[in-house]
Amino acid sequence: MAETNGTAETSGAKGSQKTWTNLQAYILAVICLTVGFGVGYLLRGPGGPAAPGAPATAEGSPHAMPEGGGEGFQHPSSEQIQAMADEQAAPLLAKLKANPKDVEVLTQLGNLYYDAQQFPKAIDYYQKVLEENPKNAAVRTDMATGLFYLGDYDRAITEFDTALKDDPKNSNALFNRGITKWQGKLDVEGAVADWEKLLKQNPNYEHADEVKKHIERANVHKGVKPGQTTDKPAM
Repeated sequence: MAETNGTAETSGAKGSQKTWTNLQAYILAVICLTVGFGVGYLLRGPGGPAAPGAPATAEGSPHAMPEGGGEGFQHPSSEQIQAMADEQAAPLLAKLKANPKDVEVLTQLGNLYYDAQQFPKAIDYYQKVLEENPKNAAVRTDMATGLFYLGDYDRAITEFDTALKDDPKNSNALFNRGITKWQGKLDVEGAVADWEKLLKQNPNYEHADEVKKHIERANVHKGVKPGQTTDKPAM
């Protein structure tokens, strides 16, 4: 994804540099504290992981508050986080009134609500982007990732499939489809195949070490069926 909500983009290509607003960084830090760091986080956009995992700054380093949030810190509720996201969305919505099909603004809104874990809203805006540009594989990948977090694994995989048909070397789509197959469908072989393909196509992938760790963890669960009792380590 080329741009994140509340960011100023310095180039028009994937992997562009972004400047994060204080509000966005705060929202992501809160999400990181509230949800924790999952083993199988998914990636949003070309820059790095998104909730529920370790959010990354424009420089790619984890942006998290100290454990416990610091002295006097209170975890805001999901309603408060949504209110903050709505407040940040207001100027974008004003722009959208002038041009309801503005793909850049629609993408920014989708990213904003994704980062605030308001996945239904994010998906709605991503769908509007895809109505205008159905071959936008980056946005489709992010929409599919949102579907994963909503538990709609089959539709998520279908959307990842479409993204990879339009952009076969989309590393994030391969990474995330692998996570969805593994954690959503217990399809270890399919997940490992995606990750091995990713590493073959893109050996210098910035998250290659994580991919290799996922391959090792997933292989431990080969043969485990849904509902089966096992003493193997959790995913």
